[in-house]
Parts: sequence; structure tokens; C-alpha cells
Amino acid sequence: MKTSINLKQGQMKTKILKLGLATVFTLAIGTVSAQQTTGDIAKKAATTLGEIEVDGTAGSVRLIDNKGTIKYLQVKNGLTQVTNTATDGAGITTTWQLGGTLTDDTYIDATNNVFALDGIEFATGNASTDATDQSIHGTGTGYTLLVRDEATGATQKLLVSDLVKSGKTNDTATAATDFTYTDATVPNDISKIWVYRNGAKLLTGVDYTIAGAVGAVTVTVKSASGTDPEDYVFITGDRIEIQWIQ
Repeated sequence: MKTSINLKQGQMKTKILKLGLATVFTLAIGTVSAQQTTGDIAKKAATTLGEIEVDGTAGSVRLIDNKGTIKYLQVKNGLTQVTNTATDGAGITTTWQLGGTLTDDTYIDATNNVFALDGIEFATGNASTDATDQSIHGTGTGYTLLVRDEATGATQKLLVSDLVKSGKTNDTATAATDFTYTDATVPNDISKIWVYRNGAKLLTGVDYTIAGAVGAVTVTVKSASGTDPEDYVFITGDRIEIQWIQ
């Protein structure tokens, strides 16, 4: 009689363990591609019932497989862990889900595959004026743009006002003297520079030229050569306006 009871108890325990392991296996599928692919990851301290992981420091959950081997599961690097505060008919439930704090540099190689986000809404508000590099959602207003640093691959924010920068100067020319202007924000691309004499647009690359490296580009507006198309001479007091975009 005692042997029969022990067998039944053993069968029940085995079923419970298999059910638990099936659940664990399903959850583990989404975590096998963690950024760290070599070496050992240290075990965290045991988690407490109802602990919610918000900063990458949640503990480990101990499991026992159907062979009686003690194993541990834990989350890391952008995954969160939530354990029920109370048990139900199925016992204590621990859930892993996407969303959290990255603790390691993380790269996703999308070569020959599509990496996309569907369902993204259009930005309909105003451009942000109070965003900072450390701001989180709910602390700022408006919107920024996401750009990629080609040197590191990192995704970064860009203020809309920094997407296209512009500048201009309005100065007085001297008779029969070439007019020059140097500014750190003038681009090293003459197609992005416009020059006007008393409101009349001058010819790009003919009436004015550029020289110098980025950060120290000089625009030279020619006074005259006496022949067409440089058949004009500056008069003292002529207004020279230079406009540019970066």
C-alpha cells in the first residue's frame, strides 16, 4: 500500500515539474539571443515574491527539473521580470517581458533581413525645445529626430533645429575691392551659398567663389575684372548679403 501511494505522489510531482519546465522553456526561447554570447554570467540573488525589475537588478528564480536538478533563470539587459504578488491555482508565476534598462552595449545585425517597427504614428506636434541627451519620456515636450552615428552605429537624438542650419551676413563693400567673408558655419559647398549685391543675385562660381576647409571657409565676392560676366565694379556703400545653409 505504501509503495502504491509513493508511486502516485511521484507521478504527480513529475507532472507538475514537466508543466513548469514547459513554461520555462517557452519563456527561455526569447532570451537565448542575449548580447553576451560567451563566458559565464554571475547568478543574482534570489528574487522575492512580487519583485518588479525596473533597473536590471532583479534576482534569479530557482527551478527544479524532472531529474531533480536545481536551475536558475534570470533576466538581463533590457528584459523585465515580474513575479505575482499572490499565488493562484497554477502556483507562483514569474513573467519575463521586453522593456527595461540596457546594461550592456547591444547590437542587432539585420544583414539580409528586415528590422522594422510597424504602427509608428506621425509626429503632429511642435519640434522639441527642451529635450536633453538624458531625457526620458514624460519629461519633455515636442519631438526630436533619430539619427545614426556611422562611426559607432549608435542611435542618437537630433533637434529639428539642428537638422538644417543657416546663416547670413549683410555688409558694406568698398569700391573696386573684392569682398571676403569667413565664418565657421559657412559650408564647403558653393551650391549651398547665395550672394546678393544690393538685392541682385550674383552668379554662383562666377561672381563669387569659396576656399578653405570646413570650419574656416572664405567666400570671395569679386569686384570686377572689367570683362563679361565680371563687368561691374563695387561702389563704396554697396550692400553685400551672403546666405547659406549647412
